[in-house]
Amino acid sequence: MPDFLIRGLDARALKRLKARAKRHGRSLQREARTVLENAAGQSVVEVLTRARQWRKKLGRRFEDSVRLIREDRER
Repeated sequence: MPDFLIRGLDARALKRLKARAKRHGRSLQREARTVLENAAGQSVVEVLTRARQWRKKLGRRFEDSVRLIREDRER
C-alpha cells in the first residue's frame, strides 16, 4: 500500500483529527485514512455495481413514482 507525507498541517486541524480518532476508538493513522478514503468517494463504476447488487438483493423493481405523485396531486 502506498504511503505519503502531509507537510504543514495546521495544528488545530491535527488536534481535531486526534479528537475525532479518539471518539471513534481508532488510531490517528486509521482515522486519517478513513477521512481520506471517504473524501475520495467512489467511482461511477463502483456506485453502479453496488446499485445493481442492491437491486438483485431486493429482488424486485420499483416503479416510477412520478405517475403516483401526479395522481395524488390531482385528487
